[in-house]
Amino acid sequence: MTGIFLILVIHVIGTLGYLKISDFTASTVDAVYMTFITVATIGYSEVIDMTGKPEGRIFTILVAFMGIGTWTYLFSTITAFVLETNLNQAYRRRRMERAIEELRDHYIVCGVGRVGSYVADELLKTKRPFVAIDVGEAILQAHVERTGHEMYLIGDASDDDVLRRAGVEHCRGVFAVSGDDSKNLVISLSARQLNPRARIVARVHDPRNADKTRRAGADEIVSPDFTGGMRLASVMLRPHAVNFMDMMLHTDNNLRVEEVVVPDGFPSCSVAALEPGADWILVAIRVGEQWHFNPHRDMRIAPGNTLVAITSPEGRKSLERTVGLAP
Repeated sequence: MTGIFLILVIHVIGTLGYLKISDFTASTVDAVYMTFITVATIGYSEVIDMTGKPEGRIFTILVAFMGIGTWTYLFSTITAFVLETNLNQAYRRRRMERAIEELRDHYIVCGVGRVGSYVADELLKTKRPFVAIDVGEAILQAHVERTGHEMYLIGDASDDDVLRRAGVEHCRGVFAVSGDDSKNLVISLSARQLNPRARIVARVHDPRNADKTRRAGADEIVSPDFTGGMRLASVMLRPHAVNFMDMMLHTDNNLRVEEVVVPDGFPSCSVAALEPGADWILVAIRVGEQWHFNPHRDMRIAPGNTLVAITSPEGRKSLERTVGLAP
């Protein structure tokens, strides 16, 4: 508003000045025209004769200087306004929504509070694509500032429309990890109806809600209280094993115990033919309901088997390529 006001003031001063220079013989339109072409630096022909009037030329120079400075200020103000207001935010939001629409086989984290933030961190460390959803804009902004991850939606994850915008129909899994058991139940129910193939893991505080949430559609139920109690017992009873798992989580290459399901069409081969190496170590194979730990090199691997390996994110991709899950 200040820039527009200054432009108007300059035009008023310029109009009065040119009228004075012409001894009020020029029309007001001509005076306004002279001011405009001077301020806009258009430079068309002068309709008010400046011959023999050096004060008129000096006045024109002053008007031009003031006009150029004011226009520069006005344009910089408009540019700052565009960059700092909702116009830019709307563009970024639309670009992010288009990127989410293109996601396939990703994960959806419903709630990025105390528990959800750890889930998001693990997905980032293991290089798995995901969309974060939360009703709190401040919570999501803190998540973005801390991690740099910008795939998120502000909204209630128990709303079907919000889940659809997050690509639930094409996702691989949903984490219902808000702080409200009833909301996690509704999220599980909605996600199961929208994508029967998705794996759903729900957080439950009250054990009495576990069965209801499972019946609503959750594949697995996790209770932070139960998990915390088991962790305390494990630290006391098997400290070295817990220390080994913790060390894996904090290595530079983000080692994890990962699983890969052998796809249909994979030609049966021996463990030795997979050539485990520095990228991954095969520790177990699940065949149906039976586990085979530390499988022998001659054991056959067939479609439908689940391979469990200690590996890094890059090693997991290497194993997926070996069994034909990735190009």
